[in-house]
Amino acid sequence: MMRRVLARATFRRPPPIVAVVRLAGVIGQTSMIGGRINMEAAGPVLQRAFRLPGLKAVALEINSPGGSPAQAALIHNRIRALAGERDVPVMAFVEDVAASGGYWLAAAADEIFVDDNSIVGSIGVVYSGFGFQEALGRLGIERRLYTAGEKKAMLDPFLAVEPDDLDRLRRIQEELHGNFRELVRARRGARLAESDPDLFSGEFWLGRKAIGLGLADGIGDIRSVLRERYGRKVVLRRVGRPRGWLARRLRPGILLAESGEDGTSLAGDLLGAIEARLWWSRYGL
Repeated sequence: MMRRVLARATFRRPPPIVAVVRLAGVIGQTSMIGGRINMEAAGPVLQRAFRLPGLKAVALEINSPGGSPAQAALIHNRIRALAGERDVPVMAFVEDVAASGGYWLAAAADEIFVDDNSIVGSIGVVYSGFGFQEALGRLGIERRLYTAGEKKAMLDPFLAVEPDDLDRLRRIQEELHGNFRELVRARRGARLAESDPDLFSGEFWLGRKAIGLGLADGIGDIRSVLRERYGRKVVLRRVGRPRGWLARRLRPGILLAESGEDGTSLAGDLLGAIEARLWWSRYGL
């Protein structure tokens, strides 16, 4: 009897493993006041996720209104490189929003699943900033700026905007937009409804409309889709960024950053928090 039990235990198949990586927040440099998605944080997590033994797939939980196109591209390229090395499929599951750079991340997946109420798209480029020149005048503060190179102070928030600077910014935005369009075409291929004039206009849509446009593949949540795909015994193994002793005692989402002695890091973080709030508010979130 003991031998038969051991034999059954020996030949029992291990359950399929799916690594789950969460990519949530504005894409950009790390902030003390809120989590950000960037290559520094995401790179090691992705490396560990794709190295799990018995791996059948990698699932990306995405909830991002966008941000830095460079960071989005770096993370996208790392996902595709690791997927090619391990020869495993990648699936993206959109929560509230995968827009702008957030959709750039989702496009790294072979399949994209959304909720009926997910916001998807915004394939465009936006620049936002602040203008303080009038406030300085009212406060009686004189701005002093010394540069070598006539374009070095372009779009300085304490100076009036020059028309030539706006033209140069628009050219850069058009080039970035072209890169974004080509990436989406390369990843989504014939699934895209290229005939729709709004597809690359920066417009965004809810889940089912995004599926109709070829930007997503189906409606479904991560648990239901993966159980249907790999069976009820599938193991979803979440892979996240290790946190130190102090970070574990702070509320979730807080990331530590070094602050300069003059407090400039804190001021930058405050502005970054305002900017992040603006990113989310574009989509009513």
